[in-house]
Amino acid sequence: MPKAGIHPNYSEVRVVCACGSNFKTRSTHKGDIHVEICSACHPFFTGKQKLVDTAGRVERFRRKYAKAEPAAK
Repeated sequence: MPKAGIHPNYSEVRVVCACGSNFKTRSTHKGDIHVEICSACHPFFTGKQKLVDTAGRVERFRRKYAKAEPAAK
């Protein structure tokens, strides 16, 4: 048992992700915890990669380097 008066209050909180997933955990944080990415939507855990294309930059990069010839060794 922890000593009284020297440890922070450790209680149950709800973690809410931007994808809509939520779960309960224990923390010293007061209130709900809001996160942008969790294990339900993170590419490392899901095995699916999402490319966020801002102003066509990913497509422009692919077109540019698709035309490039392999470097001579």
